Amino acid sequence: MRSGKSIPRAALVVTLALFVNGCRGRQQPTANGLTPVRLQLDWYPQPEHGGFYAAQSLGYYKAEGLDVTILPLPQYGSVAQLVSTGKADFGLGSSDQILEWDSNGLPLLAVAATMQHDPQAVMVHKDSSIRTFNDLEGHTVAAQPGAVWLKFVISRFHLHNVRQIPATLSIANFLADPGYVQQIFITSEPFFARQAGADVRTLLISSSGYDPYRVQFTTRGFAAQHPDVVAKFVRASIRGWQQYLHDPAPTNALLLTLNPALNPAQVAYTAEALRDGGFIDGGDSRSAQTGRMTASRWTESYEQLNSLDILDGPLEPSIAYSLQFAQ
Repeated sequence: MRSGKSIPRAALVVTLALFVNGCRGRQQPTANGLTPVRLQLDWYPQPEHGGFYAAQSLGYYKAEGLDVTILPLPQYGSVAQLVSTGKADFGLGSSDQILEWDSNGLPLLAVAATMQHDPQAVMVHKDSSIRTFNDLEGHTVAAQPGAVWLKFVISRFHLHNVRQIPATLSIANFLADPGYVQQIFITSEPFFARQAGADVRTLLISSSGYDPYRVQFTTRGFAAQHPDVVAKFVRASIRGWQQYLHDPAPTNALLLTLNPALNPAQVAYTAEALRDGGFIDGGDSRSAQTGRMTASRWTESYEQLNSLDILDGPLEPSIAYSLQFAQ
């Protein structure tokens, strides 16, 4: 569940040509009467995808008449391109990414929130002087290249001396440097840091005011042609996430077989962090908010991106999402 990048304009010509020429009317029932659907993950199988695997393994998709195949992200793959060219029907990303991709010319549509709040955070050592985002002044931050959240933080908190270096998928530099500041997922890296003996603190990026959804998306064309499939997929996925939050153990056992890089303690930690942090259901113990989005949150995200000059062209934010499928 790692953040994607903007798609270069040169690639858009090929992408959109493939989209126009590709056949999107392939939702014909299989021999068992189920409609085939492909979900493109944004990373390898992990607990942050637990609700989708729960819906698949517990038969929630089949109960809706869907035969869902869940696809791990290929090396160097782009979820946006794979969905927009018809190689997958649904993909995972974030609401700020959808706005940026749509401003680049891709016809993508978010149909439900996978997470109400993004679990990305800043991790520092326990004794660090950094306790608020204001305290990043004068520090170097290891962040993903082009990290929009960091641009937002620098702008909002009027920071003038923040240096960015590329983040890696390792915590080796963090462990070696007591002053290291690293962008992480709160559901992942703190576990490994503490296992290695480091005491850490974290600042959720969402607490800065930059708070995109994690979302499930398709293309506007697919949603227009197959609204029933979209509704069924969203409904079953929400049910899967509700079950995963209630009892993640069976799905975690499945994830361990699908991704040998995982270990039991890690997946248990991540599932607990997802639940206790309210990332999926927004902290609603009844899970009533699971999957839901609001126009106001999308508008706020659009205005933030626009103010930072992130978007490549004019965009009406309402074309980037639909509220009809998760109610």
